[in-house]
Amino acid sequence: MSRNGYEIVIGLEVHAELSTKTKIFCSCSTEFGGEPNTHTCPICMAMPGTLPVLNEKVVEYAVKAGLATNCEISRNSKNDRKNYFYPDLPKSYQISQFDKPLCEHGYIEIDTNDGKKQIRLTRIHIEEDAGKLNHDEFGGGSLVDLNRAGVPLIEIVSEPDLRSAEEAEQYLRKLKSILEYIEVSDCKMQEGSLRADVNVSVRKLGDTKFGTRTEMKNMNSFRSIVRAIDYEVDRQIDILEDGGKIEQETLRWDDVSGKTFSMRDKEDAQDYRYFPDPDLVAIRLSEEYIQSIKDNLPELPESRKERYINEYKLSEKDAKTITNSKYLSDLFEGALKICGNAKAVNNLIISDISRILNEKELEPEGIPFTAEHLAELVSLIDKNIISSSIAKKVLEELFENPKAPSKIIEEKGWIQISDEGAIKEVVLKVLEANAQSVADYKAGKDKALGFLVGQAMKETKGKANPKMLNKMFIEELSK
Repeated sequence: MSRNGYEIVIGLEVHAELSTKTKIFCSCSTEFGGEPNTHTCPICMAMPGTLPVLNEKVVEYAVKAGLATNCEISRNSKNDRKNYFYPDLPKSYQISQFDKPLCEHGYIEIDTNDGKKQIRLTRIHIEEDAGKLNHDEFGGGSLVDLNRAGVPLIEIVSEPDLRSAEEAEQYLRKLKSILEYIEVSDCKMQEGSLRADVNVSVRKLGDTKFGTRTEMKNMNSFRSIVRAIDYEVDRQIDILEDGGKIEQETLRWDDVSGKTFSMRDKEDAQDYRYFPDPDLVAIRLSEEYIQSIKDNLPELPESRKERYINEYKLSEKDAKTITNSKYLSDLFEGALKICGNAKAVNNLIISDISRILNEKELEPEGIPFTAEHLAELVSLIDKNIISSSIAKKVLEELFENPKAPSKIIEEKGWIQISDEGAIKEVVLKVLEANAQSVADYKAGKDKALGFLVGQAMKETKGKANPKMLNKMFIEELSK
């Protein structure tokens, strides 16, 4: 994508915390939200004389991620020390991987306006997370919480193949979806389980040499990433158009002001003085080990999408929307298993649930109700106990106060009116009040019927059975 005669070039380094029960080099819990420094031990606090031991599950999860993203898996890998002053890593170096990562040369396919596009992955490697600094604005100091220090990460590095903020968002959503499907990370961005370092540069259209890039660190919101890329692209183009020069630096994105601010000069690999960690043995993987993980990979989003199109006759667009999120897809399958009505479950997810998620700016994992609740709601519509318009109101209520839909409609008095006498009374009242629409219908204007039915639904606050209304209006209008 170009802007003002410039091509945008974006590369992403994504950090995903792995869902192992224990840390990468010790047996401390990885659970989120404990009291500060309660998930720690001498190893992750770097006490003298302690030695790390690699958690095998971390290797397994990294290989899973590599296989699911079409990577080559290294049979011979190792851990390295990345020397850098981390105020929240007591060793003052990070155990990571340098020249022999576990996974290399993969790709992820995204959909663009010009069709499908492969975004190449340079590598996926394992490393430990740092702790967290809690800043005291009033006291002027900072306290270190080491609960997160040593939590296992995979870093997924893309090639600079992305050409717009929209492509970057597509790529991140697809990557998040894959990691959720293979169950190696919960990807809770609000908890920092998935975050991205965003590298952005621009170059004149037709240039083959990359421009100087800047990097925005630790971003954990799709919306912020899109805004930050757009702002940084405009900033860089403005500098170049004014005859200035882009400095290679690390930036901080401020979501409130909508601007980037310089943090420090960007380091290069040589600044980290990598060397093999002498306390950890090399990682040797057998063909049988890799094949075993490959054979046990769960169904991936692309495969599930095709199955929904073939088995449940969903449109490609609907199937893609649902399978883009493992949470939505599991909700769909869970509800379908109970109520057996794929079309109705799909319609509620695509139209009403998606709309409410957008309005509330929630990701699908923020849905507070269960597949059982959704299945019961479909059954209530199928049994003509509530109308589809009441179902929309029940869904709104489920987001605010999740409980059995039958209980909600009972408490709110939303049970559908299916009594013929009561409906006839409403029909006659509406016909009497809308003589012009009656004349229009009799003159051949079929749209008038829809208007009359709408007026009757309004009169009954959406509680009248719409099929009965339609039937009764046609009967009365035919007299």
